[in-house]
Amino acid sequence: MPGCYSCQMPRFNRAIETQALKLVIFDLDGTLIDSRLDLIHSVNAMLRHFDRAELPGEVVASYVGDGAPMLVRRALGDARDQHLIKKALEYFLAYYREHKLDHTIVYDGIPQALEQIQSNGNGRQMAVLSNKPVKPSRDILAALGLSGFFVQICGGNSFETKKPDPLGARTLLARTSTRAEEAIIIGDSSIDMLTGRNAGISTCGVTYGFAPHTLCEVPPDVVIDRPTELGELFQ
Repeated sequence: MPGCYSCQMPRFNRAIETQALKLVIFDLDGTLIDSRLDLIHSVNAMLRHFDRAELPGEVVASYVGDGAPMLVRRALGDARDQHLIKKALEYFLAYYREHKLDHTIVYDGIPQALEQIQSNGNGRQMAVLSNKPVKPSRDILAALGLSGFFVQICGGNSFETKKPDPLGARTLLARTSTRAEEAIIIGDSSIDMLTGRNAGISTCGVTYGFAPHTLCEVPPDVVIDRPTELGELFQ
């Protein structure tokens, strides 16, 4: 596994009383689902459409996490042509809408981990906070049979700001009547960890996702390497 963290059992940078957690907020891409190929194919389809050279898959994957507009901008080389960016984003979103489930799968062990987290907590709630637009986020979770686990599914266009701004996380706290000290965010990148830090909630970084190397930038309270360990955290 690339990045700063080698594969080990859970590592704690700060003690977390997981049984006291009432809200677990999940990132989507690279945390619950492996959507890498569909995102790569959609970005490269957009680039071909605008007569740009395709990018290696690992490069595209490294651009994921800040939402579709930033993904497209990065793929275009941070183009200054706003008209081009607008048209490219429209094409990417339309293509991805049609191909978002061609190869996307749930990471092995995630359904079982979600069941454990839910069953081991007295009324514990779970939510999704992604920078992906909310409609494809909800559609993907529904198609993959995960929607029922979550009381809220929010995307990058659900609020005025995206992660790492804490607005989304704080709104989820308010909607679920949860105090910050009773919540944790789980994700695969520094964006999620910074979101948690900004919102004053605990953080868990997963190294099996798209951007484990970025976890060094904002060290999580706990680091795990496999989806099965998510359930173990809440035993």
